[in-house]
Amino acid sequence: MPSEPLSRNAAAFREALIAWYDANARDLPWRREPSTYKTVVSEFMLQQTQVKTVLPYFAAWLEAYPDFASLAAASEEQVLKSWEGLGYYSRARNLHKLAREVAAIPPGQLPTDAKSWLKFPGVGPYAAAAICSISFSDPSAVVDGNVVRILARLTADESDYKTSTDAAKSYRGLVQELLNLERPGDHNQAMMELGATVCHKQSPTCLLCPVQSHCQAQALGIAETLPRLAKTKFKEVTVNRAWIQSEHGILLHKIPADAKRMKGLHELPDLAQLGIPVPKGKPTLTRKRGITKYRITERIHALPPGKLPSKLPEHHVWVAPAALQRLPFSGPHRRWVTELVEASGH
Repeated sequence: MPSEPLSRNAAAFREALIAWYDANARDLPWRREPSTYKTVVSEFMLQQTQVKTVLPYFAAWLEAYPDFASLAAASEEQVLKSWEGLGYYSRARNLHKLAREVAAIPPGQLPTDAKSWLKFPGVGPYAAAAICSISFSDPSAVVDGNVVRILARLTADESDYKTSTDAAKSYRGLVQELLNLERPGDHNQAMMELGATVCHKQSPTCLLCPVQSHCQAQALGIAETLPRLAKTKFKEVTVNRAWIQSEHGILLHKIPADAKRMKGLHELPDLAQLGIPVPKGKPTLTRKRGITKYRITERIHALPPGKLPSKLPEHHVWVAPAALQRLPFSGPHRRWVTELVEASGH
C-alpha cells in the first residue's frame, strides 16, 4: 500500500482536514448540544443507513427516549416499533440492551475508552472509536466505508480486497497515524464528512476536496476506480406469502424470539409455514426488495380462511385491523399490509 508520502505529510493533512470541517460541517442534530447518549443513538442508527433517512427517526427517538434511563425502561416491543422502517433490527435490540447496561452503571463510572466500550452490546471497533473519540476525546481513529474510500484514494492503493472490512484492517495503522490527537472526535467526524459529502463512491468532487494535494489517486486520474472491492454476488430468493382475512381479523406471523433475524416483528405468513400450496393464479401483490446479499421476490396471495389447516402453526396470530398500527413490522411488510388493508376497504 503506497502510503509513505501521506505519512510524511500527516501534520499538513490533519490541519487542512480540520480547517475544512470547521468551515463546512453539516448542522446535524446529534452535533447540537452533544451528549454521549445522542452520539450512541446516532452511531447505531447510521450503521448502513444514510443521514437523510436517519434524521426524522432520530428526532422522534429523542422525543420518546431522551436518555439512557428512559430507553432502558421501555419494552422491546416499544423499541422495535420506534425503529420500524430503519431496518437491521438487531441494532435496535442491541441499543436497548446497551441502554439498560449503561443505566445500571453508577454515576461517574461509565468507561471512556474504546476498548472498554467493545464490551457493550452491538459495539464493534468502529462504533467504539466513534463514540469514545467524540464523547470523551479518546485517541481512537475510526475506519468505516467512507474512510476506506478516502485512504484508498489518498494512497492510490490498487490492492484487491474481498470486503470493505478487509480493507479497513489494512488501514488501521495509517488511520491512527493520521489522527488529530488534539481533536480526535472532530477529526473522525471530518473524515466521515469528507467521504459522505466530497469523496463520493461515484463522481467524487475532487476540485472541492480540502486534501486534494495529498491524493495520489487524483493525481493519477484513478480516484473513481478505488477502492478495489470484490463485487457482491446476490442470491435470488422467492417467498410466497398469504393475505388472509376472517371475522377474527388478519392473519400474521410473529417472528419468534429465537429466530436469527427480525425477532419480535410481525409479517405476512409464509405459505410454506402454513402448509398451503402456492396457488396457480396471479399473486395479489408482487414486490421486490434487497437484504444484504439477497434479492427477494415477495409474492402475496389473497386466500380465503378455508385454506388454512384446522390448527394454526405456532406464532401465527389473528389481529384486528384497528390494532395493526400498534404492532412492530419491518418497513416493507408495513407498506404491504397498509396497501392491502386499504384495498380491502378496512
